[in-house]
Amino acid sequence: MSTVKDLNHDGISNLLAIDEEYASPKSVAPNCLQQDFAGECKRSLQAPEDFWGDYALHFQWTKPWTKVLEWDGVHHQWFVGAKTNITINALDRHANSDRRNRAAFIWLGEDGSERIITYGQLHRQVCRFANGLKSLNVRKGDRVVIYMPLTIEGAIAMLACARIGAIHSVVYAGLGHTALRDRIVDAQAKIVIAGDVGFRRGKTVALKPIVDEALDTLDFVEKVVVFSRRAAEVGSAREIDFAELLKFPATCPAEEMDAEDPLFLLYTSGSTGKPKGVLHVHGGYMVGTTYHLENFFDVGEQDIFWCTSDIGWVVGHSYIVYAPLCAGATTLFREGAIDFPNPGTAWEIVERYGVTKMFTAPTALRMFMRYGEQYPAKYDLTSLKVIACAGEPLNPEAWRWAQTHLAGDGKWGYVVDNWWQTELGGPAIGTHPSMAMRPGKAGVAVPGCEADVVNEEGKSCAPGVGGRLVLKRPFPYMLRTVWRDPARYERDWEQIPGCYVTGDVALKDKDGYITVLGRADDVLNVAGHRIGTAEIESALVSHPAVAEAAAIGIPDPLKGETIKVFVQTRADHVPSEALSATLIEHVRRELGPIATPSALEFVASLPKTRSGKILRRFLKAKETGKDAGDVSTMEG
Repeated sequence: MSTVKDLNHDGISNLLAIDEEYASPKSVAPNCLQQDFAGECKRSLQAPEDFWGDYALHFQWTKPWTKVLEWDGVHHQWFVGAKTNITINALDRHANSDRRNRAAFIWLGEDGSERIITYGQLHRQVCRFANGLKSLNVRKGDRVVIYMPLTIEGAIAMLACARIGAIHSVVYAGLGHTALRDRIVDAQAKIVIAGDVGFRRGKTVALKPIVDEALDTLDFVEKVVVFSRRAAEVGSAREIDFAELLKFPATCPAEEMDAEDPLFLLYTSGSTGKPKGVLHVHGGYMVGTTYHLENFFDVGEQDIFWCTSDIGWVVGHSYIVYAPLCAGATTLFREGAIDFPNPGTAWEIVERYGVTKMFTAPTALRMFMRYGEQYPAKYDLTSLKVIACAGEPLNPEAWRWAQTHLAGDGKWGYVVDNWWQTELGGPAIGTHPSMAMRPGKAGVAVPGCEADVVNEEGKSCAPGVGGRLVLKRPFPYMLRTVWRDPARYERDWEQIPGCYVTGDVALKDKDGYITVLGRADDVLNVAGHRIGTAEIESALVSHPAVAEAAAIGIPDPLKGETIKVFVQTRADHVPSEALSATLIEHVRRELGPIATPSALEFVASLPKTRSGKILRRFLKAKETGKDAGDVSTMEG
């Protein structure tokens, strides 16, 4: 685990010596330029109940709250006593208004195919599928795992679960059978909804075999709903065709939910190796994520908003599905690789659809930068007013390139950064489009959030001094607990009294701009995806040739980090190139492509502490040529 000593080694704090600042261009959306962002932040901290209570009045509630916030220092509840259902605000209030014929989703395929669905059509499809789920005896509180490609049907499945009060848990359709199985078991899912195939880089990606292997012997899963794109036949008695569930009546009243009732579980990697089920709820999540979409990203009914994430990640939950629908916006999303069939594909889409706001990852910007400015230069990008980045630190070079070549050096747009986590549901730190951008710095605490960088005792660090990134109060769209492991959630509030410990390490400057450096624990960040080292190591050790293994992240200019693993073989196996290739493929099969090691090294033994813990910090320091810090506890 990183310490403050580690953070300040090798001149990391020199990041703050860069005094480059880029003033907000006047070309960005007028709402952003007119907004008193600093005033919003101040009011949200001085009077949080008034701040969030006033904004919550924008939504439809079937019963009002008696109190905006209850917080005991660890557990928090928002809009106490209020009743609603997030789909009432995402669907009904638009479908029952003059917005019913407005496009809710524009879906694109890699092959150029297009589907557009209006708010009215989406409302009817969700109701049909919700009734279909009811026919399978899915009820309020039941868990439904969704393993679907990035399609309109995937969003319909999510919304239909929410409609009837079921708790959905979307698993990214790229994770392997072991990762999928672990999540199904932890959620004790009653139903699994899965696609038969996905499409990426012009190839068909088989999903159903992964689901079949994950479900082997899991008798508690009652039904598997299969979204068939390749005319796959139903394979067993517990399988049912997705299309059959769309034949039910198009009227389905929304289940009345308490504001604090669970909406979804989303599993994220933790340093213990067991993925943790982050729990978000109907009321606060709806209010908070929509607030930031409208007021931070400046997205509303007038926009064509493109979020390049996947519904398998929290960004896709918040900013493909729920908040854009609550805001009445039109959201564009696309299955497959953003640079396929050619490196100019993304910019062709921006020009064709007049995309006004975009949410993407630093990995994507670095990839575009690698291809060169000649590709965006071929297209008219002047509709693109705001490009927001999140998922990992946005390095200054990528920001400068994107601001110059995608935003016209401020002539028409602005590239801004923001930071958050699965646990937080939406932005906690960011550069509002009305603010000056400081490349390399994510920005300041957003309205509703009180963030700080502190030492191990909880004392605020001076500018330029590295420490733990913490939050000093909850906000409505923050997780409520960890599914089936509340103690794990409580530990994050109890490590440093009065603070929620995010697990990241950071620096701040004199004006409160925060630079997020990365994880304090053993969680890797590969292309914006958090992957637990313990999960990778467990996958390796499950192979009969492996005795022990360690995984580390190596800095990479494109992905942020790549994975290198160190393997100690069992006595009856001999290290070889063939075995290395076999083990790498084994991890890929177990956990999915995003967890595939880029390098594997065989070692006679792994460095450990005297208590038997593997010193990954020592391995990483050796690989990167940096100081390993205190290794006094290492075995001699």
